[in-house]
Amino acid sequence: MVKVPRFTFEKFPAAQDLLTVSMKSVGEVMAIGRTFKESLQKALRGLEIKRFGLGADGRGPRFDQVEPALLRHKLATPNSERIFYIRLAFQRGMSAAEVHELTRIDPWFLDNIAEIVEEEAKLAGTRDGQAPGAGKPDGQAPLELHLTDEQLLQAKQMGFSDVQIAHLAGSNELAVRNRRKRSGIHAAYKLVDTCGGEFEALTPYYYSTYDRQNETQPDASGGVMILGGGPNRIGQGLEFDYCCVHASQALRGMGLTSVMVNCNPETVSTDYDTSDRLYFEPLTLEDVLEIVRRERPRGLIVQFGGQTPLNLAEGLAAAGVPILGTSPASIARAEDRQQFSAMITKLRLRQAENGMASSIDQAIATAEKIGYPVMVRPSYVLGGRAMEIIYNREELKRFAGVALEASDGAAVLIDKFLEEAVELDVDAVCDGQDVYIAGIMEHIEYAGVHSGDAAMVLPPHRLPRDVEAEIRRATREMALELGVRGLMNVQFAVQGRTVFVLEVNPRASRTVPFVSKVTGVPIAKVATRVMLGQTLASMGLDKPAEPLRHVGVKESVFPFNRFPGTDAMLGPEMKSTGEVMGIDSDFGLAFAKSQLAAGVRLPLSGVACVSIRDADKEAMLPIIRRLKAMGFDILATGGTSEYLNRHRVPNTPIHKVDQGRPHIVDAIKNGQIDLIINTPSGRRPRADEAAMRIAAVAHGISLVTTATAAEAVVEAIAALRSGRPDARTIQEYLNC
Repeated sequence: MVKVPRFTFEKFPAAQDLLTVSMKSVGEVMAIGRTFKESLQKALRGLEIKRFGLGADGRGPRFDQVEPALLRHKLATPNSERIFYIRLAFQRGMSAAEVHELTRIDPWFLDNIAEIVEEEAKLAGTRDGQAPGAGKPDGQAPLELHLTDEQLLQAKQMGFSDVQIAHLAGSNELAVRNRRKRSGIHAAYKLVDTCGGEFEALTPYYYSTYDRQNETQPDASGGVMILGGGPNRIGQGLEFDYCCVHASQALRGMGLTSVMVNCNPETVSTDYDTSDRLYFEPLTLEDVLEIVRRERPRGLIVQFGGQTPLNLAEGLAAAGVPILGTSPASIARAEDRQQFSAMITKLRLRQAENGMASSIDQAIATAEKIGYPVMVRPSYVLGGRAMEIIYNREELKRFAGVALEASDGAAVLIDKFLEEAVELDVDAVCDGQDVYIAGIMEHIEYAGVHSGDAAMVLPPHRLPRDVEAEIRRATREMALELGVRGLMNVQFAVQGRTVFVLEVNPRASRTVPFVSKVTGVPIAKVATRVMLGQTLASMGLDKPAEPLRHVGVKESVFPFNRFPGTDAMLGPEMKSTGEVMGIDSDFGLAFAKSQLAAGVRLPLSGVACVSIRDADKEAMLPIIRRLKAMGFDILATGGTSEYLNRHRVPNTPIHKVDQGRPHIVDAIKNGQIDLIINTPSGRRPRADEAAMRIAAVAHGISLVTTATAAEAVVEAIAALRSGRPDARTIQEYLNC
């Protein structure tokens, strides 16, 4: 078994990629094989970092340009990509002894990695006039594979994926798959005995290896296969595992065999007694197709594992694998911007003006036609990867290349950014006839903060009834038009009283556990039953839910203290690594509970430091007055102090970092500030503002960076000052 951590340094560009005694990983994968070489390569392709093994997959050209001095530095310094630098060192002729001297990694591991690199060279030597990676990665136009069966089998036994073999042999993935099929070279599945051989194991699990003997005993009637979410990372975490586990429980309740596929050892889905059968395998098209070949399931569930299984849906359907629930064509219709826009027009709904671009020049032309500011985001990503709000042409030139790279060949989406709009998430289940709207969640922060980072309240806190009715109508119409069978998430923005549709995701969302726990309706289980033919009416869910008599607040938890020097400003790219929930009959107390659960210390008195951008000053004035009325002393930076003086709010001015000492950071370090409210002056933070936020995180001071969040924080402080919150079980709230 090999465990490899999953890092997300790309989310924190200001942080140094350096591994120390302070944990930096946000998840991990585990792989099982017959040898270390096989397990290592399986684990690396399970990380979902667009690598298909140790190397030789066409995904690491930037390593080829590394200068010798930098290579030695990367070997000597622990970092998230050191395993790939070790491969490069062996490719350049360094010995295991030299690499050991620099890395201090046990020579046994280095010898095994060196053998993988040697095998790469042998496979590359089989090319017949083809350059590495000459075949198309999409599997079209198979090229001849100049490998003997023995060479192909040996490569598979060393953990090489079809993508790697194709790249090295000048072919493509489909050609390798077809050749293995003709030669009868397929994965065999071995059993991990959870009873240690003492008596018959009722809960074994399985892993693949290239051997002759299979130890699996598939269900003759055909089970239902659930594809998990892979490693936890920012943007895709345990919320999707929650859905997978509930799907397995629902299948068991229906008397059907559940087959789970996942490679994340941290999750409940990979507990050996969660499903009837568990395959501990990477979630790639090759690995899933091999399991399907062995299991012959009646269908696959791809809605619950986040973006990972959805990205496989089209390839699986093309291979003839039955997909349960919403069809891949409907999924593509929701994710393809042109098809999506056509649907919005057909239903007479509104969306922000938008366009698509496949190059930097196209991006500039589209943005200038729409008008700045614009939201730029790649296609087919989760967690807002490489998503940004752009205010001018210079910013767009810098950022468009990053977005195009993250989009992996697909066009990037460019939308008109709706400033000061209230964003909402809606989770629903559709059976093709009825739509059950499980929850409408109002974001506490304005649009522009990723939904995975935004605090949310359920039911909506300030949404007018006519606007809520329009959101419900739009959700129903889109679900039925798309032919959704199962879960669907819709994101709306409300500007004034105008409702805009931002996006539709015909899959489970990260809010499913939150909605289920606040409402008491396990919608992942409901969706599973719907995918297998049951109706919402048969479950009593064809009518609107009763209004809630309590309030749930979801708050995000951030890892900024693990990445020194990282600015805590929130934006459209997700940065949180988890979330908590507060529940009470009152919004203020529910929000206060969520803050306490997230480790935020809300001060009930003391000194509040405020530094507000001009656009937020009017909205912030009553909030600051309320803090003053509660007895807080107010410190304010230059422009904010002048504004408060004009409106007769007593305050003490304080210097920003670049205005001389003593300044805000000095006061933070000296323990003189209890609460900081800073709304950033722009998308590109000024150095003095960033220094203040970084210092606040480092010293554990409550930091608020939006006007709407400040309003919620002040309401929570007032609620806590009025009395201690009570504790009740969730069953009491739900009257179970």
